[in-house]
Amino acid sequence: MKNRSEEDEVADIKIDKIDKFYGNVQVIKDVSLEIKSQSFTVLVGPSGCGKSTMLRMIAGLEDINSGTISIDGTVVNELPPKERNIAMVFQSYALYPHMTVFDNMAFGLKLEKRSKEEIDERVQEAAKILQIEEYLSRKPKQLSGGQRQRVAIGRAITRKPKVFLFDEPLSNLDAALRVQMRVELAKLHDNLNATMIYVTHDQTEAMTMADDIVVLNEGVVSQKGSPLDLYNGPNNLFVGGFIGSPKMNFISTKITSKSQGKTEVDLMGSSTINISKTLSSANEGDAVMLGIRPEHLIINEESDGSWESKVFVVEKLGSGTFLYLEKEGEPLVVQTDGDSNIKVGDTVKVGFSASRCHIFDKSSQEAFK
Repeated sequence: MKNRSEEDEVADIKIDKIDKFYGNVQVIKDVSLEIKSQSFTVLVGPSGCGKSTMLRMIAGLEDINSGTISIDGTVVNELPPKERNIAMVFQSYALYPHMTVFDNMAFGLKLEKRSKEEIDERVQEAAKILQIEEYLSRKPKQLSGGQRQRVAIGRAITRKPKVFLFDEPLSNLDAALRVQMRVELAKLHDNLNATMIYVTHDQTEAMTMADDIVVLNEGVVSQKGSPLDLYNGPNNLFVGGFIGSPKMNFISTKITSKSQGKTEVDLMGSSTINISKTLSSANEGDAVMLGIRPEHLIINEESDGSWESKVFVVEKLGSGTFLYLEKEGEPLVVQTDGDSNIKVGDTVKVGFSASRCHIFDKSSQEAFK
């Protein structure tokens, strides 16, 4: 396979203030993004947030109402999909059932009137990368779901595009195969060194595969950054709750006192916790949301702040155990050891580490930095 690091075969993507309407409904709202050349960028968010629409706009399958999209410095708003030098892999494999794997992968090259020798070389190269060489003479009905998805990806690889676009390509696969294909796609990105944009509603896929994650919510970018940046420093309640599994715990509370470099927050009426931030835009008595991840809570040990409650659900997963504790509103979820002997009905003391707590403005839902 030709080296993808060559200047003419990679591309950055710049999205500048784009909007998309369906009738009177605005689904993409003044979005601006820069996607680095050769990066693996994942668009993630709940159903209906606009992530697939965004991908289709980059591909040229949806019109842009305002703003511009540039690929490798060229504005592509008016270019048809075939002239954008992109390849798209959909949730549906969209293979021709009457064609062999070879012919499915070669179909686009034949339409481009490539020579027989070039077609054979490109298909064989792609098949080798995807480890489907032995399936080239088979028909799609003779393949498993994972093999069919490899063929669909192989069809994209043979075109040697500047940009690969993936629209939830693993959603039809079972759980074990999804994990395997995540690894395969990560390896594929390393081998091709191409610019890839991947859409999913599965934040685990986003965390494990991405160089950069773009979190979309109701047509707006909530946050963009590396997986660990979003995990450790969510900008708002939505990102804190969406990134991480199980999601971050949120506790409705208030600021009880402030001093230089320190803010004291009520902990469900049983104690307080001192956060080493001044929170200059907040005042004593203000309503806030305290966020902390299940894995950052401590069971039956002394900590900065503590609270007691009864366990009403225990989930044992082998590698870890999740305890669900009674509190007003949603339960508090705590992750502990896989061999924990805590059972339903037990009362446990939960420790809150101040350094692991996030504080959000209750009104704006933005994080205090």
